[in-house]
Amino acid sequence: MKQAGGLLGFALAPPLAGQPDSLMANSPVLEVVTKMTLRINGQPRTVQAEPRVTLLDALRERLDLTGTKKGCDHGQCGACTVFIDGQRVNSCLTLAVMVQDKEITTIEGLAKGDTLHPMQEAFLKHDGFQCGYCTPGQIMSGVACVKEGHAKTDSQCRKWMSGNLCRCGAYANILAAVREVADKA
Repeated sequence: MKQAGGLLGFALAPPLAGQPDSLMANSPVLEVVTKMTLRINGQPRTVQAEPRVTLLDALRERLDLTGTKKGCDHGQCGACTVFIDGQRVNSCLTLAVMVQDKEITTIEGLAKGDTLHPMQEAFLKHDGFQCGYCTPGQIMSGVACVKEGHAKTDSQCRKWMSGNLCRCGAYANILAAVREVADKA
């Protein structure tokens, strides 16, 4: 217990304890803004951001494409799933600057005008959502599962969709939607 208290005190101590404030005041602050062109849903979009900005933050905060959700911001929930060159990825773990020459598809890019993608229709039909927060990532992963051939059985679909979490527990309905689209493919 004494060791834990000592470690906590050290962790809470100001940085560079005992160092003159002038050292901190003269520290350089790097603010590098990069102009990036991202090809999103078939359209080139220009964004200015630091190279460390994630694709998720570029989509939501700079391009107003808010369909892709920020869930955990650690690549563990799948709410931010998008396609990059047809492959599903967690956009919270992808730097925007790294995907400039690639085709990015978000949930907004699945529908063709007013015609929903078959997976979107199946989610509506099977009530594959409750709060709806995970739904865009679930739909994107469901589309990928079918395209990859990983939705032929219930257990296979569960395995390949396991990176997408639903806090409401709509898994049975999500599974039914994905399997319906897979059976028609």
